[in-house]
Amino acid sequence: MSDAREIAGQALSSAQGDEAEAMVLAERSGLVRFAASEIHQPTLIENAVVTLRIVRDGRIGVASTNRVDADGLRELARRAGEAADSAVAEADFPGLPDREPLPEVAGCDDAVAELGPEDQAQLARTAIEGAEGTDVYGFFTSGLTEIAVASTRGIDAHQRMTDATTLVLAAEEGLSGYADQTTWSAAGIDPAAVAREASEKAARTRGAKSIEPAAYRAVLEPYALADLMNYFGYDSFGALGLLEERSYLAGRIGEKVFDEKVTIVDDALDLEGLPKRFDFEGMPKQRVTLIADGVARGVVWDGTTAARAGEGHKSTGHAPPPIFRQYGPLATAVKVQGGDAESTDELCELVGDGIYVTRLHYLGIVNPREGVITGMTRDGTFRIRNGTIAEPLVNLRFTVSVPQMLEDVPGLSREPKLYNISDFYGERYPAGLRAPAIATARFNISGVGSAPGV
Repeated sequence: MSDAREIAGQALSSAQGDEAEAMVLAERSGLVRFAASEIHQPTLIENAVVTLRIVRDGRIGVASTNRVDADGLRELARRAGEAADSAVAEADFPGLPDREPLPEVAGCDDAVAELGPEDQAQLARTAIEGAEGTDVYGFFTSGLTEIAVASTRGIDAHQRMTDATTLVLAAEEGLSGYADQTTWSAAGIDPAAVAREASEKAARTRGAKSIEPAAYRAVLEPYALADLMNYFGYDSFGALGLLEERSYLAGRIGEKVFDEKVTIVDDALDLEGLPKRFDFEGMPKQRVTLIADGVARGVVWDGTTAARAGEGHKSTGHAPPPIFRQYGPLATAVKVQGGDAESTDELCELVGDGIYVTRLHYLGIVNPREGVITGMTRDGTFRIRNGTIAEPLVNLRFTVSVPQMLEDVPGLSREPKLYNISDFYGERYPAGLRAPAIATARFNISGVGSAPGV
């Protein structure tokens, strides 16, 4: 595997400009897919991508390559320089940041880093064998990622990270169930348990019934809540959305916006997540309180949005990769704090009568300013009757205002679950969102779809 730190230094030495920054993402990973309980399509990747940013007279040029030999890096510097020369100067660009001390975090496990193709295939077979009489589809993947950032302002940041994910969909005609598991440590890998969860859920979905569109009380498993928070956070938890007034939090900082049981943070230093030391500019990661006891407290910042906002604002370590600067800083380590419920059964008792949702798909943002999201339930939707899970339901169309859903929260499960969003920036950059299961007094069902199954 290429040395990300060395490549970043070599790329920086080729750059010519007022300021320059090199960012390298290198990975060695494998993925083993399975379908109808048969392994197929094993994939191995060993790659390094270097992105060079050059600043000339306030104009910014960015170029990327995976050619990391001397000729490739010289060509990269030439292209980034040409891009800067043809760009328009950015009046609000504060310049590249100065070096700051970085926190020390864990997040790299040699046992995960050393998993090879045969190990990954065996873990996929373990998932298949763990299913109970149902065909399973999904994958096992693990990898080692190195990130390095070097700049002419003295930045020299480096981290090695591991991650492993098992995803299982148990499905046949008329039934389906889902489960996944993500960890950075080998101690957290248990494909058989993931498959059992998915197949047990699938067995309960046969004979699904329809339901009338309406607003229901509901229990959402961590998978479903994590999906909603991920989409809600695109606009609402970043400083650019706040400054452009696309964020639900715009004009509401300091106000009570959710049930007092709801606390949400972005914490890349959390060892139960996928820990990070620094962002894509080499700035130290900070824990940011977004919502505290239902009150809106803040958003995440990078240097550009902090400079635009003016005095009293600074980067919280959330700069995106240079090629994604137009999206501004994004919260990629969100954690919804857990509550007092020991299980989803307790949450169902709090709901009394309503619906139970395992996971979501086909999500779309309808109104970012009001946090309205639409999509479909999937792979385990049920009625709740008299405080217990009852008959299975077909897939349902929902359209919810996330803030409205979080206004009245009867309960949250105790332990948040880690949910993989590692494809956030299109490369293998281990990122995760932690969420508990939730009971809500309002979840709007707006239509009815098909029965579960393949």
